[in-house]
Amino acid sequence: MSGSRTRLTGVGVGPGDPELVTVKGVNALRDAAVVVVPVMDSGERGRAEATVLHYVDESKVVRVVFALNEREDRTRREAAWDAAGSRVAELLRANGSVAFATIGDPNVYSTFTYLAQTIAGLVPGTDVVTVPGITAMQDLAARSGAVLTEGTEPLTLVPVTAGAAVLKEALEGPGTVVAYKFGRLAGEVATALRETGRTEDAVWGSALGLPEESIRPAAELAEGGSLPYLSTLIAPARRDGGRGGKL
Repeated sequence: MSGSRTRLTGVGVGPGDPELVTVKGVNALRDAAVVVVPVMDSGERGRAEATVLHYVDESKVVRVVFALNEREDRTRREAAWDAAGSRVAELLRANGSVAFATIGDPNVYSTFTYLAQTIAGLVPGTDVVTVPGITAMQDLAARSGAVLTEGTEPLTLVPVTAGAAVLKEALEGPGTVVAYKFGRLAGEVATALRETGRTEDAVWGSALGLPEESIRPAAELAEGGSLPYLSTLIAPARRDGGRGGKL
């Protein structure tokens, strides 16, 4: 494809329910010559791949191993990232257009951010664009009835991989707090909710839109238990119940 412009498109495919991919997202997946889906080195089919296969023929899908589950060995993680970036660069040079499917939104804690930076160095001049996707917090809010924001309330999004202390600090502040990737620290999250008085209206969910979906009140979080890694928590703002009071 020398001499022609290459294009890398990050497509948000939502939290897992294939009906939550936007029309624009479906079109982007179908228009690309190749659709890359990230897989862990263990090889099992991830949510992004499962969602993509509802809309794109398997022959067009290329599985690329990313160190999605490597958090301890930085050298190994970086080597895996380099290999993945090189593979996507090869696909771009050979095909011209590549779509990368990512769960949620490509601009919210996504693998795509790092991939785009790598490709900028490996295939200079590549057009990089993103197609937004439905996030887990939006899906959980819709499925649980939790209201994310009202009036002038702020919204704070915290990845609990940063530690439960960061979440507790957010819970002590105003507005709604959303926690991502908190499954392995579920016990510490339960403690933080209790100590900040935010347990009552909080809700958590995992595998949203999938057969194994679980949505529960945060009061059922056991201090010391664990949940699936990609679990989401919504702790709504403290509200006085007045209608339109914050507008």
